[in-house]
Amino acid sequence: MEALRVVPAIHYFDTFKEFNEAFQLGKRDLLVTNQWMYDPYVKPLGIELNVIFQEKFGSGEPSDEMIDAMAAEMKKYDFDRIVAFGGGTIVDICKVLSLRVPERSVDLFTGAVKPEKLHHLVVVPTTCGTGSEVTNVAIAELKSLHTKKGLAVEETYADEAVLVPESLQGLPDYVFATSSIDALIHAIESYLSPKASPFTEMYSRKAMEMIMEGYKKILEKGNTKENRAPYLKEFALASNYAGIAFGNAGCAAVHALSYSIGGAFHVPHGEANYQFFTEVFKMYMRKAPEGKIAEANRIFAEMLGCGVENVYEELDRFLGQLIGKKKLREYGMKEEQIEEFTKSTIENQQRLLKNNYVFLTEEEIREIFAALY
Repeated sequence: MEALRVVPAIHYFDTFKEFNEAFQLGKRDLLVTNQWMYDPYVKPLGIELNVIFQEKFGSGEPSDEMIDAMAAEMKKYDFDRIVAFGGGTIVDICKVLSLRVPERSVDLFTGAVKPEKLHHLVVVPTTCGTGSEVTNVAIAELKSLHTKKGLAVEETYADEAVLVPESLQGLPDYVFATSSIDALIHAIESYLSPKASPFTEMYSRKAMEMIMEGYKKILEKGNTKENRAPYLKEFALASNYAGIAFGNAGCAAVHALSYSIGGAFHVPHGEANYQFFTEVFKMYMRKAPEGKIAEANRIFAEMLGCGVENVYEELDRFLGQLIGKKKLREYGMKEEQIEEFTKSTIENQQRLLKNNYVFLTEEEIREIFAALY
């Protein structure tokens, strides 16, 4: 069994200026970013390079339509490297743009077209959640299929991952909360995965510890940009550690079920994951309470200072200070969609469901949706 694999070379710089000095960005690079990241970090350096601003092609999380439009725009430029400087949307889009993109990018996600790598890809994440800089997973809403789906192949790995904590300074409170909670869920799902190894478990546990400890310190003062500033390096590293863990061991049912409301109601990824987090784990506990989940519960109970019997209630209370928990109907879900989303999850998310701590039947997945409805 392969115990650990990290494909991209990982670099660390305190500032974007230091990153540029090392990588010598220039005319042979295509920078994919947002205007609000370009202006404070790139523009002052006076770099002459090709730039595409992602927001000109749509808002929210990646979609096949957004990818298709950006792939068409990309043809205007002559370049060697793609530099993805942004959050999960930009990173996932650039993983696809680094391939030979067919007329319809959806064909890559469905397997109709075989992926072929064309461009060197450098990823500089600007959120502390996806860990996507070290994984080969690209997620997109496939609008023609009315679902979210992942593309996870060798060709979608970045060539180089670059951590720059300075770039996390401008995160709004909500984006910080949703992205870092996503990293926390990456860590715990990969910890429980049947594919976990002692090496991935090490990264998972360290990520959980760093994120929970960081939350404690921030919440004591208030979740503001100023109060988060001293801990941005820790959150950047924790997100990366969680990415390494789930890139090897995988995520599971929390992510699999969350794609239903993400695709149907455009709920941001981290928020959608949070809605399903403890309910999925309660189902795991019902099925195999004496297994590895008991150790995971003990870890969280120690972090929260509570008994293991109350750990999920305490997790919801604690994380609820960062992001609200809602009934799925509050997003617009109808009762009849319990069945629809159950079927869709079974049909489209086997890539994730195979990493479940224990096997969940169709009826058990239906129960989770119903409990949260």
